[in-house]
Amino acid sequence: MYKKAFITGINGQDGAYLSQLLLEKGYEVHGLVRRASLDRNDRIKPFLDKVFLHYGDMTDSTNLVRLVMEICPDEIYNLAAQSHVAVSFETPEYTANADALGTLRLLEAIRIAGLEKSCRFYQASTSELFGNAEVSPQNETTPFRPASPYAAAKLYAYWVTRNYRDAYGMHASNGILFNHESPLRGKNFVTRKITSAAAAYKRGEKKLLKLGNLNAKRDWGHAKDYVRGMWMMLQQDEPDDYVFATGRAETVRRFVELAYEVVGVALDWSGEGVNEKGLDRASGEVLVQVDPSLYRPVDVGHLCGDASKAKVILHWKPMCTLDDLINEMVVFDIDNQTK
Repeated sequence: MYKKAFITGINGQDGAYLSQLLLEKGYEVHGLVRRASLDRNDRIKPFLDKVFLHYGDMTDSTNLVRLVMEICPDEIYNLAAQSHVAVSFETPEYTANADALGTLRLLEAIRIAGLEKSCRFYQASTSELFGNAEVSPQNETTPFRPASPYAAAKLYAYWVTRNYRDAYGMHASNGILFNHESPLRGKNFVTRKITSAAAAYKRGEKKLLKLGNLNAKRDWGHAKDYVRGMWMMLQQDEPDDYVFATGRAETVRRFVELAYEVVGVALDWSGEGVNEKGLDRASGEVLVQVDPSLYRPVDVGHLCGDASKAKVILHWKPMCTLDDLINEMVVFDIDNQTK
């Protein structure tokens, strides 16, 4: 018998890759999308006719209850969120409403529908929970120190998921995912912003890349690897929480260098702090510049994950290297900008 999956945020990066994975495994896939005047389903367009879309919002508890009761899913993947850290400082109340209380509403919908013993629940947690952790790498036992409204909202969602697991015996698990990127990443995120700029330079466009803290270090992996881990978590007999990460952390500066190397450009750096610039070694042209307005009110310096638990219990490991990920993203942006 086939399984039914309900994915909130189905038309996001992770939702698109997860949908594709579940369809390949024979699932009936349902997804939650917000009504908008513009079509936001481009990421799932290749298999749009194979999934069932439902309008809704994580701030609307009545609709979530109705959908869970109508669909009766075997698995729910809660990927919907206001997921931009910098934006969460500008919209803290909405971020808390959607990311924190939204998770609570969905867990309550499962319980109200009487599915707490049959429906398995995945909560998309984040490495931002660790904030400026005192130890590195970070794993499931590392103390949380959220440093943004987004991280604080996700911390509530993390703990309420564990609470429902303990209180109601639900198969509810948290995936603490470190940064995961792909060609489907939104262009307002720093990685896609970088690869788009490198691709634009390749085609001869004069476009200055403005970035915030170049010294921030992140553990970047491919979203395809991470959604595979999500599915693996819900196939376990017992629910639990897992870190997913590559174990390799690089600075934003290094990510920029690797992106420009794909288009044959070597960068030299001059200046320090807000005065730092990245120059084309061959021409001397300034390609990268620090913009102080892009600094976060509280910056997270170094995130690097230890996925040993997932590797031992789930037999999960990342398949894509950072170099391959960046190459894929830049090539995608070159192809799509030149068409």
